[in-house]
Amino acid sequence: MHRTPSLTQTLVAPGSSTIVSNWTEKRRAAQTTTRRMESFPHSVFAPISYEPGYAYPLIVWLHGSDSSELELQQVMPLVSVRNFVGIAPRGTRRTSKNRRVFGWRHTAGEVADACQQVRECLDIARNRFHVHPERIFVAGRCDGGTMALRVGMEHPELFAGAISLGGRVPRGGNAFRRINAARRLPLMLSVSPTAQEFTTQQVMDDLRLLHCGGFSLSLRLYPEGQTLTDTMFADMNVWLMESFCPTVVSAS
Repeated sequence: MHRTPSLTQTLVAPGSSTIVSNWTEKRRAAQTTTRRMESFPHSVFAPISYEPGYAYPLIVWLHGSDSSELELQQVMPLVSVRNFVGIAPRGTRRTSKNRRVFGWRHTAGEVADACQQVRECLDIARNRFHVHPERIFVAGRCDGGTMALRVGMEHPELFAGAISLGGRVPRGGNAFRRINAARRLPLMLSVSPTAQEFTTQQVMDDLRLLHCGGFSLSLRLYPEGQTLTDTMFADMNVWLMESFCPTVVSAS
């Protein structure tokens, strides 16, 4: 049966966005929680004024290259300090001998490891917090964004959506082997094309690939060459909230 894909495309004009940098250095010390008591290192973010009686949406964050799970502590305040519970696993490989920074590779073994870590993160978050079972999202930036899309398409039954900030759509390794199930998974891509890392042509190639696959996609294009900005994370918050509370977002 033919499925008509849904595409929302937004071009964000240049503005007063603040560039986000120094991911491994700028952390909110009061919220930093890295735990090794379970089977792997991970970081947890608790929303301000956490209410146990309320079922919170959950964001599973996959950090970028040369970073770590502590990136979550900078990301979540840029998205929202109140709306979500957050949890982040550490990347599957160490990328520096001198610094404790990590990344992701898309080999079969490391993809399987990433999927397993995400599943364990879900269990940890459910045990510690009141998580809404139908409002769980996987997201990431750059290589972590690509892995977030891959994990989401590999296990679409676990998530309400997948988000990539600056990460390409995965290819190879049977990334689309569950395409019939994965089509139901809403996707958000936030892209700022660059001449070196993510060209306009590559953006169009990714868009064409998802369009042909029948995916529901929200694409946000930002001025060329921008790194991550606070605007991108604010837009991510809006997209997340609209996915389950569209009337509230519209009213605000």
